[in-house]
Amino acid sequence: MQIAERTIGDLTILDVKGPIAEGDGDDEFRDAVNRLVERGRLLVLLNLAEVPHIDSTGLGVLASKYVTLRRRGGQLKLCILRQRTRRVLETTKLIKIFEVFDTEAEAVRSF
Repeated sequence: MQIAERTIGDLTILDVKGPIAEGDGDDEFRDAVNRLVERGRLLVLLNLAEVPHIDSTGLGVLASKYVTLRRRGGQLKLCILRQRTRRVLETTKLIKIFEVFDTEAEAVRSF
């Protein structure tokens, strides 16, 4: 997995490339968000355009980091989900918890 970090003011955009799955990106994703929290970067947008799939472990990490940021007064939002990723979020009902946007521009404006 590769994670590129960009900032727009107080917002950090993480461009995630690769699966978020057990043993295949889950630790890297968790560590990336933890580093942001340590630096006080609490507004996070995940660009998931290059994420082919998320498994149950990846969903757990995603939900955990959502809670971590919320408890500190931050936000975690998602944009540009592939069909397979969107289906997983819909099936698990997590799509109702996360704010999801079709474009990065819409997501950035929402902050």
